[in-house]
Amino acid sequence: MSEETTTIRPFSAASFNQYIAEHKLMATRCTRCSKTYAPPRSICPNCHSEEMKWVETSGKGKLAGFTVIYSGPTFMAEQGFDRKNPYISGIVELEEGTNISARITGLDPMKPNEIKIGTPLSVDFVEFGEGEAKKTYLAFRA
Repeated sequence: MSEETTTIRPFSAASFNQYIAEHKLMATRCTRCSKTYAPPRSICPNCHSEEMKWVETSGKGKLAGFTVIYSGPTFMAEQGFDRKNPYISGIVELEEGTNISARITGLDPMKPNEIKIGTPLSVDFVEFGEGEAKKTYLAFRA
């Protein structure tokens, strides 16, 4: 068995980001009430159980809301995004019934009036940087 299959990761942002770097969109599911959460929760907000487990999502969902960002954080500016090259950030309703925020790709941020709520999306892992500085970000593609 590999270490991956025998190690249980804590239900934390660091573990979630580690899965993202492995190109896996993971969520936590309550074993008591079956509610699913992404990003992960260590305690179920629905029934307050601490009986959570990691589950891999389908990576499919639909656009629930969005905004076009013209002046973003430094790490987005370093990727070339600015007033002349905006990007889309949105809320994705996953098939598993939970919502998650992420960058949205495959849609034209210069034509926000053409972007439709309910657009089908699939998980898309965006990588930036090289070598040790390489970072993987969660995104969804239309």
